[in-house]
Amino acid sequence: MDVLTMKELLETGVHFGHRTRKWNPKMSRYIFTERKGIHIIDLEQTVDLFRKAYYYVRDTTAKDGEIVFVGTKKQVQATIAEEAQRCGAHYVNRRWLGGTLTNFGTVKLSIERMKKMEAMIEDGTVDHMPNKEASKLRRRLAKLQRNLDGLRHMEKKPSLMFVIDPDSEAIAVHEANLAGVPVIAIVDTNCDPDPIDFLIPGNDDAIKATKLITARIADAVLEGREGRQDEPETAPAADAPDAEGATTEETDAAGTDASETPAEEAVAAESTDAPEAESAEEAPAAEETVESEEETEGAATDDVEETVEEPSKEASPDDSASEEETAEDAPQDEDTDEAPEDPKEEEADDDD
Repeated sequence: MDVLTMKELLETGVHFGHRTRKWNPKMSRYIFTERKGIHIIDLEQTVDLFRKAYYYVRDTTAKDGEIVFVGTKKQVQATIAEEAQRCGAHYVNRRWLGGTLTNFGTVKLSIERMKKMEAMIEDGTVDHMPNKEASKLRRRLAKLQRNLDGLRHMEKKPSLMFVIDPDSEAIAVHEANLAGVPVIAIVDTNCDPDPIDFLIPGNDDAIKATKLITARIADAVLEGREGRQDEPETAPAADAPDAEGATTEETDAAGTDASETPAEEAVAAESTDAPEAESAEEAPAAEETVESEEETEGAATDDVEETVEEPSKEASPDDSASEEETAEDAPQDEDTDEAPEDPKEEEADDDD
């Protein structure tokens, strides 16, 4: 299944570029045609390039990589925050502070200061401060939260950066290039594609278009993290081919034994039930004489041999249905037919 289809791109207007007079000649190879003074982007290249970016994001996050979403234009601020929070990524949707990547130590101190201020407000420390100091602290906290709230959990340099409109985020893209962080960006016809490692030609102004591509990048992050969670469970299975072979051999042997069990179980059930029933009925006669005991034992063994031979003959037909019927019905018929006849024959033998 394609991660992004041509129909979805057309419905959201990803193919609309800027006006022809505002174009960047470096984007000419990604332009399909011109219509009413507007460049139309070649969506076939968009699909192919997006597929490469998607798989790269998935594989990087599967290897414990982190990604930061960057988009400060008003129409994409909500999309960046929503999708980044959905996939648990870092984001900047208000203002990119210079040195966020190249001087991350200083930015991290600002993040720690923001967390301390939040703790002071939560535990009520601000309520005991003078009003002027408390209001000043709240203003500073609001400013820090506006710029650094999406980076509060970032402890190290990210492995990827996703950008909407690299011209507007030129400082972020430049820092990523200096820090060696690969950049994935939605590049419109007025942008420079050279600083971008994985460019996605498309409309970077329409809300639906940017939301579609950003949501699929977030899906790639989630897919990579799911693969990372499943990795410990699937790894041991590949190291145990011998165990699987052994289990298959055992199941085959069990299957061959199981094919012989129905008739044997029927014989065993009858051989165990017949002597008990006969011995229970012959007990009074056995107490009279030793000779009667021998005769009764001989008759019992003869009956057992007959019952053993009869099921074995009945269990031999080829059809499996006949085996089940004989295995289930034979014991009942023999018990009902032979039970009343044996005592009379034994009594006649005892009288003789």
